[in-house]
Amino acid sequence: MSSVEQEKVMTGTAAEPDGAPEPVVRPAPHRWLWYAFGGRLPARHRGWVLYDTTTRTWGLRHVARSLVQMSVPIILIMTLLPADLELRAAAAGGGLFLGLLYSLAYMPETTEHRVVKAGYPAGLATAVRDRAGTDRQDRESERKRAAAAKRAARYQRRMQG
Repeated sequence: MSSVEQEKVMTGTAAEPDGAPEPVVRPAPHRWLWYAFGGRLPARHRGWVLYDTTTRTWGLRHVARSLVQMSVPIILIMTLLPADLELRAAAAGGGLFLGLLYSLAYMPETTEHRVVKAGYPAGLATAVRDRAGTDRQDRESERKRAAAAKRAARYQRRMQG
């Protein structure tokens, strides 16, 4: 994906494979819950799925979706398990810990699967995130070079006068 297409993803329009911009339409809360539980969104939300899985906060978004998924069994454990509150809390906490551990371990694969379900080619989300990281590094390197040149010029002025 070119930097122009990647920029469209970051600014609110996702690029289709043929290069045409695709709008980023955020799903309604009930559709987002369906999406968080692994459901497929309607085609009009394709651009948003790509944005959701490639934006700078994609990891936090993934954790939020995982916590929503884990909320159901945790609520069931806390309300239906016939045991003391401490034991129910320990069971729920242990399940939450293991669930987050597995969720984080398979985060790239899970997000790629979401992108593929939205109709994009496999590997696109990773490529977009990698490109965005490279672009951020390039901008940071340029900023540091400019700051170093400014310091060098200031030093030269002090030495001359």
